Amino acid sequence: MQFDDRTFDQFARACGSPDGERLLFDAHATQWASPYGLVALLAAGHALAENAEEKPLLTIPADKDVARYWGRAGFFRYAPECFEIHGKVPRVPPAPESDVLLEVTPVRGADDVHEVVNRIQERAAAILAGELGLEAQATMGFAMALSEACQNIVEHAGTSGWVAVQTYHWRRKLGRRVVVIAVADAGVGFRHSLDATQARRYGDRWGDATALEAALIQGVSRFRAPGRGQGLQGILRYVKRWSGKLAIRSGSARIAIVPPWDDDLPLTDRLPPFPGSQVLLIIPAQQAE
Repeated sequence: MQFDDRTFDQFARACGSPDGERLLFDAHATQWASPYGLVALLAAGHALAENAEEKPLLTIPADKDVARYWGRAGFFRYAPECFEIHGKVPRVPPAPESDVLLEVTPVRGADDVHEVVNRIQERAAAILAGELGLEAQATMGFAMALSEACQNIVEHAGTSGWVAVQTYHWRRKLGRRVVVIAVADAGVGFRHSLDATQARRYGDRWGDATALEAALIQGVSRFRAPGRGQGLQGILRYVKRWSGKLAIRSGSARIAIVPPWDDDLPLTDRLPPFPGSQVLLIIPAQQAE
């Protein structure tokens, strides 16, 4: 069993259980989880823990290598805040060289965003230039994209979220190394954030899918001041320049900027509802390995 953006809808459907029922997240058979899967799992646990008397249950992966990766990625550092954990959490010493550029990190305010960017900037520069073959100027754009993705939590979610950054070999069709940013929260989501300024304008067409299109494609913001809320447009320009992928899921819809090397759908509606927003940003190496 794999847990990533491709299997997330199954996960979201399972989270929609009747009120009052304590959920068990059984990761026992998990063979792999992406950064997206890990931060989304924390977002789900956080939402359920806030709305119930008891935290949901979580069984850790039986595969020791998978469990160690979860530990190396920083998942178990924050999981006890969201789950009652069953199973032995592995002790993982910090690795001097790792494919995990940024461990799972909470984002609760603007100071957290600055810390995230500062922690990753130097190391990301080496990865982007050395492993992905990007120009030096791509480093600043990467830091901007990371910052804006995290800032979305601070300005729109109404709650905390998590971010993780990793590099690995993308085997599906592309066959290159990629760097991945995954950001997730279980806050109010795009539609609710834009309701006050946009719902009347769109009328009966207003919903999660329309809100995502308005925010990403049209640059609509809940802020009335000129220049505010344009972070997604900056991410969009960066992704297109480097043939990357951007996918945002919020509520019951998902929008994606799909590069030639991927087969995702540009817009999907009527998905299993899930609170908040989940962002996936993938930048590939500029030449095949």
